[in-house]
Amino acid sequence: MSGAPAVTEGYAPFRGHRTWYRVTGPLDSGPAPLVVLHGGPGCTHDYVLSFADLAASTGRPVVHYDQLGNGRSTHLPDRGADFWTVGLFLAELDNLLGHLGIADGYHLLGQSWGGMLGAEHAVLRPAGLRSLVIANSPASMPLWLAAAAGLRLDLPPEVEATLREHEDRETTGSPEYAAAMRVFYDRHVCRIPWPDEVARTFAAIDADPTVYHTMNGPSEFHVVGTLRNWSIIDRLDRIEVPVLVLSGRYDEAAPAAVRPYAERIPDARWRIFEESSHMPHVEEREACLAEVAAFLASR
Repeated sequence: MSGAPAVTEGYAPFRGHRTWYRVTGPLDSGPAPLVVLHGGPGCTHDYVLSFADLAASTGRPVVHYDQLGNGRSTHLPDRGADFWTVGLFLAELDNLLGHLGIADGYHLLGQSWGGMLGAEHAVLRPAGLRSLVIANSPASMPLWLAAAAGLRLDLPPEVEATLREHEDRETTGSPEYAAAMRVFYDRHVCRIPWPDEVARTFAAIDADPTVYHTMNGPSEFHVVGTLRNWSIIDRLDRIEVPVLVLSGRYDEAAPAAVRPYAERIPDARWRIFEESSHMPHVEEREACLAEVAAFLASR
């Protein structure tokens, strides 16, 4: 497209590995960049690529990257739970900010797990962070699991029975479990036909589920990984930057799981997208990007 912002790609060395990144628009001019943190843990940047549109509409450069173990970054399928930690991904983010030369001024947008990671970054009060968008993220995994249990009660009885059977038997890799899981996902993850960028991300998880299975579990609602007890609720008052909280009316990140962000962060506002579930940036793309653009414009 004529006049479209230039896209550059590269790798940031990190602890003997490589973090792949993509920058839309020039980093050396214009407003402070927006760095996008994808979800999972174990997803890829693909499904949140719509935020790159902000570079064209606002002139703000947008940085995407694949977190270690995922996508185009180094894969480490032999590493165990002691390796895949919140601290690892915080260090990787800091390394990328330094590598790109933007640590002195940047905005963060984290979606799902990315919002959890963004909040963990923000409570440390980094000097260069100017604002944070927390999109479709729980403030604690126990709250997430309680919400998921409630949403599962509304599934067709035969679907819930299939999920429960395979979870009890630890056969969640079966095609039957995957089909039943998709019923939940079509209600509470993405309610429109999955565009290619969403399908690519889920295909990437299937190809290498190391990070997702270790930290989360076999599905969005059966969380048995290392994050199952994670919470940031008691630390949210340490966040000093303005925060925009986003969620969907049908979101698996239900209001009870999201509300602590809005109530405990000193400068936070919350927007719920009425036609969306877990991906307003896909399901209500234009409205979601406009909300984020307006928030960033005032920072």
